[in-house]
Amino acid sequence: MNGGPARGGGHAVVRPRSAVAALVAAAVLGLVTGRFVLPSPPGADAHPAARSGAAVGGATQGASAPAPPGASTPAPSASGSGSPTGSTGPVTKANLLEPAAFGPDAGVGKIHVTDRYGDGNYANAACTGEKTLTETLGGPGAHFRGLMTGTRTNASDPTLAWDGADQVAREVAAEARSASLAQNFSQRLLLEQVPCQEEAPGHWVYGRTTTLRLAPDVTASWMGVYQGSLNTTGTAPEGEEPCGGIAVLRSGTHYGVLEVDACLGTAAMDRVVRTALSRL
Repeated sequence: MNGGPARGGGHAVVRPRSAVAALVAAAVLGLVTGRFVLPSPPGADAHPAARSGAAVGGATQGASAPAPPGASTPAPSASGSGSPTGSTGPVTKANLLEPAAFGPDAGVGKIHVTDRYGDGNYANAACTGEKTLTETLGGPGAHFRGLMTGTRTNASDPTLAWDGADQVAREVAAEARSASLAQNFSQRLLLEQVPCQEEAPGHWVYGRTTTLRLAPDVTASWMGVYQGSLNTTGTAPEGEEPCGGIAVLRSGTHYGVLEVDACLGTAAMDRVVRTALSRL
């Protein structure tokens, strides 16, 4: 998955497994406070591929001002609908995001879908190091889905576009043995990304963490991505729209990561993440 961070060809950076306990504790604290403060790993000065065009689907008129980077902002469930029930059982292709979620207003054109099952790299952020899902969680394989505008795919992974500019989004989803384990996995996956909320000026950076909660066990946390040219203070700029981003999803025993490469603004990202969560 790429969604801002550069993917492929980087050197793997695997943090010591002894830090897992501390990360899990930090996840709980971070989710309560809405602010994650973790040290930024070395060697994180690479810039992501340039994104073209302005962000699509910015904040709607009358929306409140953006919270500071790292702040968690719960969002209400969709009006007129009851609280959904967390998913159980195996993840199938029916649980994955469809092209229709992006809609014509996203301006990405026709979207092709490719699927595979197994292990592999996900959300390979230069600031946190490239890891596979098994390296992070130690679990079995997962469903990988690539959504792209081109038909040529990476020879080693068909869910990645041959030309990174063609990648619209990439989702990785799997099931855990219990809802509590799925929550643990989703917290750990989020912690793999939050160090990217603070980077040296000029480096691409993730923005604040926004939390969607459709039910107690149906939640998503997402962060927009901002190009290095907008990072002048070491954190995401105030009052600017993101250009895509990344989300960690959980529904009952299901969990996953969705990385959006299309240059979507706040409102469009919120809509796409909400759709992915409702399907998971």
